[in-house]
Amino acid sequence: MTKVQIELPDATAKAAQAAGLLTSEALDRLLSNALHRRQAADWLLSIADEVAATGASPMSEAEIQAEVKATREVRRHRAAGD
Repeated sequence: MTKVQIELPDATAKAAQAAGLLTSEALDRLLSNALHRRQAADWLLSIADEVAATGASPMSEAEIQAEVKATREVRRHRAAGD
């Protein structure tokens, strides 16, 4: 286990403490989520040129929303054991 010491503005530290975010568990979750987002962004950037080379046209906002909705529905079904 690694011990980390950080400095925060007082207002940020107080708000984080009040929200229960200064526990080891909460900070582990926050940092893990941030790392996953960073890895996902890095992966997307790494394939950006390949995607552009396909000549595919960009999706409209409505198409993106439909894909998000469909993905969420699939996840709900999986979570429910369907």
